[in-house]
Amino acid sequence: MSRTTPLFALALSVLVSGCVSKKKYTELEGVLARTREAVKDRDDERRDLEARLEDCAADRKVLAACQEDYARLLAEQGQLTADIQEMTQALLELARQQQEAQGRIDEYMAVVDKFAELEAAGKLKVRVVNGRVVVELATDVLFASGRATLSPAGKDAIKEVGVILATLSDKRFQIEGHTDNVPIRTGQFPSNWELAADRSITVVKTLIEGGMLPESVSAASFAEYTPVSHNDSREGKAANRRIEIVMVPDLSQLPGFDELEKLGSGE
Repeated sequence: MSRTTPLFALALSVLVSGCVSKKKYTELEGVLARTREAVKDRDDERRDLEARLEDCAADRKVLAACQEDYARLLAEQGQLTADIQEMTQALLELARQQQEAQGRIDEYMAVVDKFAELEAAGKLKVRVVNGRVVVELATDVLFASGRATLSPAGKDAIKEVGVILATLSDKRFQIEGHTDNVPIRTGQFPSNWELAADRSITVVKTLIEGGMLPESVSAASFAEYTPVSHNDSREGKAANRRIEIVMVPDLSQLPGFDELEKLGSGE
């Protein structure tokens, strides 16, 4: 059974009776007014609920936006942390390289200091060539033209150098023989290769006599193919005729050495 309101019941009774008394009319008006007030209250309540629903929807949007911003901030923080770690590693690597570079400079200066007296006397020159420390001696002081036998003065000079190099016991040296471009063809020296090689071997033996360990020194020939000057003048030819004592770089101190060693061992 459907529920009827007082107003509906009163109106129904009026229709049934077919007449409306003043009392009934007044009563009907009162009920109508109360009903309208109730409708207004319900309408106000509905609008209030709708506003609250809109607020809740807005709050959910704000919450979703906040959650999105939070996720973005977390991602940015993670990236910044990774960047900090990467930059820290880069700075550490740079500091290591600077330390190694300073070590090489200190090493070079130590060699220069050891040979300062001989260099001041004009017996040799110390320089850096292609990243290598080189002690250069003119062969005209050491050897007669076309010969590989040291002169007495040359032998003394090489032994003097050997005494100094022997103090660098943790280093290895290669003795390199160089000539000018004037060809030589003798029974002993068919070409400048043999002449330069024989001279470098002679210097090696003399250095060992001066106190160097045999395992710390080796000999090489470059003939006329690595000039330091043009061969179109007497001075240029003289500059190219030389013995170079080269400090062999320690590859284990170079960046990437461990990886190179693994590749070389087949790992």
